[in-house]
Amino acid sequence: MILYNVTTSIDPEIAEEWVAYMRDTHMPEVMATGFFIKSQLCRLLHEEDNGATYASQYYCVSLEQLAEYQTVAAPALIQEMEKHFGGRYASFRTTLEVLF
Repeated sequence: MILYNVTTSIDPEIAEEWVAYMRDTHMPEVMATGFFIKSQLCRLLHEEDNGATYASQYYCVSLEQLAEYQTVAAPALIQEMEKHFGGRYASFRTTLEVLF
């Protein structure tokens, strides 16, 4: 199984709005693509930083499935995120193999 993780630091002033957008719009749209079998949103806990950092996590069955998502569906979803929050967040993506 593959875990696709998107870590995002968001402007704290809009963090609640961003979380609501992720819960109500973005993550359901990602899941509706049919490429993933499970998703979750986690908040990073750290005392030294006043920022708001989150990890959006999506599980799929293969690297090929993830690659197809990144080609077929991700560009439009990223563009929508930019329309709503452009310039107020930074994201980086990691791909992990789930061992057990």
